[in-house]
Amino acid sequence: MSLVSSTSFQTIVTRYKGDYKVKEFSCWKQFLCMTFGQLTHRESLSDTILCLKANADKMYHLGIGDVVAKSTLSTANENRSYLIYYDLAMLLIKQAKQLYLGDNGLDVELENNVFAIDSTTINLCLSTFYWATHRSTQGGIKLHTQLDLKTAIPEFIHFSSASVNDMNALDFISYEANSFYIMDRGYVDYKRLYRIHGCQAFYIIRAKDNMNCRRVKSYPSDKSNGVLCDQSVLLNNFYVAKDYPEKIRRIKFYDNESRILFVFLTNNFHLKATEIAQLYKHRWKIELFFKWIKQHLKIKSFWGQSENAVKTQVWIAVSVYVLVAIAKKKFMLQQSLYEILQILSISIFERMPINQLFQQTQQQYFKDLNHNQLNMFD
Repeated sequence: MSLVSSTSFQTIVTRYKGDYKVKEFSCWKQFLCMTFGQLTHRESLSDTILCLKANADKMYHLGIGDVVAKSTLSTANENRSYLIYYDLAMLLIKQAKQLYLGDNGLDVELENNVFAIDSTTINLCLSTFYWATHRSTQGGIKLHTQLDLKTAIPEFIHFSSASVNDMNALDFISYEANSFYIMDRGYVDYKRLYRIHGCQAFYIIRAKDNMNCRRVKSYPSDKSNGVLCDQSVLLNNFYVAKDYPEKIRRIKFYDNESRILFVFLTNNFHLKATEIAQLYKHRWKIELFFKWIKQHLKIKSFWGQSENAVKTQVWIAVSVYVLVAIAKKKFMLQQSLYEILQILSISIFERMPINQLFQQTQQQYFKDLNHNQLNMFD
């Protein structure tokens, strides 16, 4: 917890008046209790408070003091602005990016930043979470995420109800010049793609089957490496061509491993067609990110019913994810994120330096557990 700057945290709390008229249970104590629940895989608020009470003699050392009632923690989650923990998560993400600067998890040598954009849906009971509209009989929320593919650190996360179209999230993203944005075909909206182009950024996206275009120029193909054609095209439809009046690069690529034919669209005419295909292949990392946080953090079952309580829990979960990533780098831990979380979950109250804790824990104890699990930051 010392990785969180107390000064920065208090500045954020003051910004949103989180501790206004609060006598005992401050936002920091709320954060500690919720983080404890995330790190130790608790199933509910009752479970979290029960385990804290079982270790009541250690609460003063941790900074919580007297263990609070479940209702106190629940009320804090319902009433204190989730924006406190949103700002905290963004602050930690900024710190993590600095630590992982220079890391390149891609097999393409690029100085440019490379991001993947996608969303994941968390289903909710509509009768309980009435504000999370999705279908007539089902509720849900979407996490729209922009993931830095070089570091696996989320750059941007936006919440919406599950009924909101994925493309709407593109309106909230600030595009960096010369950066690459990789998306699936669900994000094909030529007006929004032209906005990316206008920001001097690059996009790589799969084309829809009904794309109507005409060829302007053909470039040499490389069928031995799967590139069936490489063209620049213009859109035919009047209104669509009005939204995107310039040329688009269209690449047909056959992947021998999956035996799938891909049609990519991009506004980058400098990289090789094979490099465009390789960059798109790394989009799977954002799917792994969603899978990882759903498996190892508590964001599928919620400990409160209001929109504020749900967002508070998710932003604290994101903060925990980034904190563990920061700890891995700062303490030079060799274990994967999964192993670090497993060790922390059973050693949360051990009084020893964190380096010593992970030096004493050998990887073979977790080898069987880790064999079929998703590893990040390897």
